[in-house]
Amino acid sequence: MMSELKRTPLNEYYHEHGAKLVDFGGWEMPVQFSSIKEEHTAVREDVGIFDVSHMGEIRVTGSEAEEFLNYALTNDVTKLTDVKAQYTTIANEKGGVIDDLVIYKLAENDYLLIPNAGNTESDFAWLKAIEGYDAVVENVSADYGQLAVQGPSARALVQKFTETDLSGLKMFNFVTDVQVDGKDVIISQSGYTGEDGFELYCKPEDTVDLWKLFVDNGALECGLGARDTLRLEAGLPLHGQDLSPEITPLEARIGFAVKVDKGDFIGQPALKEQKENGAPRRLSGFEITGKGIARTDYEVYDTEGNKVGYVTSGTQSPTTKRSIGFALVDTDFYELDKEFIIKVRNKDVPAKFVKTPFHKN
Repeated sequence: MMSELKRTPLNEYYHEHGAKLVDFGGWEMPVQFSSIKEEHTAVREDVGIFDVSHMGEIRVTGSEAEEFLNYALTNDVTKLTDVKAQYTTIANEKGGVIDDLVIYKLAENDYLLIPNAGNTESDFAWLKAIEGYDAVVENVSADYGQLAVQGPSARALVQKFTETDLSGLKMFNFVTDVQVDGKDVIISQSGYTGEDGFELYCKPEDTVDLWKLFVDNGALECGLGARDTLRLEAGLPLHGQDLSPEITPLEARIGFAVKVDKGDFIGQPALKEQKENGAPRRLSGFEITGKGIARTDYEVYDTEGNKVGYVTSGTQSPTTKRSIGFALVDTDFYELDKEFIIKVRNKDVPAKFVKTPFHKN
């Protein structure tokens, strides 16, 4: 039932502007406005805007907030500064990824975590259940709207409406207390498209005005469809497909977000063992050399007919015109350019392993 879905501050706008809406992680979200291809191309060549207000916000404060987060997360929280964000994961005892997220240090002992939309409540419950630290965990998702302005023209567009100099902002940098067209925002560069651009965290009531401001000044409205094709071309994993509680960060090849020597944290023994002895499986980029598009859960076989893994993500790449994807395969099986078979609707379709990202700007 659409009526039971959560809605972002832009929901009414979607209905008025005829966006094609879907259920995404319990949220009513636009999959496209014009066409996925048009929206995808706008982000690669000019500028597009995404509503990402469905993403969660969890605040952690208290005298032991840093120690608490260093135990709860796989990356090293002590390396954060008030201008440098961090990509990290929440792992379970087996090292599986409960969620991947971005963390900001707003001030001393004051942190903001950005979990994936469908995981916000379960992440919040998981963090709340960790005992033994003077730390307060709050779900503050209702206090924020969030927009992503992405593409080669994104920086110039956002700069037009703020006095804050954005020219030096690099990947995983952020600035707080920025005025954009008179509205107070946090600007972060941690995009999910492989292009330049920013995330803007604003008050929920300012979301629609900021959206209209950027759209009126040249940003094309984009939905989840283009977001998925863009992130896959950029070789970025998606939680629920390429990352899951059954897949470790080392198997997913995001080992840079795991610091096994920083001290005790949840999942550390399992992840340390994998780091030392190698992960049994490997998230691997591929392209289809025959005809067809690989979708999530399609089975992967070697040329002798032995099952060696499965597809986690797949799409037709609008930029490269290739049929691409990620497969989780036995580590011993992987080799660059190696050929194998994907079962696409009971047909044996040939594919081969390729380097990622599939597209680099």
